[in-house]
Amino acid sequence: MAGCEVCFRHCEIPEGGTGFCGARTCEGGVVKAANYGLVTSLALDPVEKKPLSRFRPGSMIISAGSYGCNLRCPFCQNNSISWSDEAFALAGRVPYMPPEKLAAIAEAAVPDGNIGVAFTYNEPLVGYEYVRDTAKLVHEAGLVNVLVTNGTAELSVLEELAPHIDAMNIDLKGFSGSYYRDLLGGDLSIVKDFIREAVKVCHVELTTLIIPGENDSEDEMREMTAWIAGLMDGEGRVTGAEIPLHISRFFPQFRMTDRRATDVRHIYRLADIAREKLRYVYTGNC
Repeated sequence: MAGCEVCFRHCEIPEGGTGFCGARTCEGGVVKAANYGLVTSLALDPVEKKPLSRFRPGSMIISAGSYGCNLRCPFCQNNSISWSDEAFALAGRVPYMPPEKLAAIAEAAVPDGNIGVAFTYNEPLVGYEYVRDTAKLVHEAGLVNVLVTNGTAELSVLEELAPHIDAMNIDLKGFSGSYYRDLLGGDLSIVKDFIREAVKVCHVELTTLIIPGENDSEDEMREMTAWIAGLMDGEGRVTGAEIPLHISRFFPQFRMTDRRATDVRHIYRLADIAREKLRYVYTGNC
């Protein structure tokens, strides 16, 4: 039995067992990433798809993902490769891909416009060791690293990865503690802490998926964007108004098919409200 220190859950993992995320295990009394090198998804995507709108626009990037997640969003868009039964079954069938191979794939794709590697699809922080080891090699090749994350990790993980990450898109899924706790199984405070520190070390963009009846009020958007606008950079300057925010439309899927798609007009209304505090606001899935 050993304690995992990656996220707020602090799982006590029995020998040979796994934590809540399904991706961390205990071997010889030491917690390790069971998903290390198990790349279940690989694609060359526009960087805007991450989404990143103000980081190397017009570029392509290798997107790589494994399995495992420490949240349980009922609207998960990547459930088939993240934390569903299908995802865990798939993980047992993929060949091991060492960091050197993924870095080499990225370098070989440079003629196709590739600028680096984006760690995405599942929650990359539950296997941060692979991100760290690969990202070092990607930097050595003169390429960049992008992290697409829910931000639900301890700051010690961020500190270890920060020297190797050039940009992040972090989900700020809502701005209510009860929404994070009751619907997602998460913790808003740890996400806020992660974002507060991440904006000091690299380029950060945020994404909020708007769920009808859950996180779609105008008051919540005003509260959230006021908080974002007050964030400071590594020099102690208030620069939060420059942080791009992506406001995305929800479509019924996975375990939340009982809701209607978010009204497009409401997405545009929330975007207008966000622009009262933030300079760069983008709408998605509209």
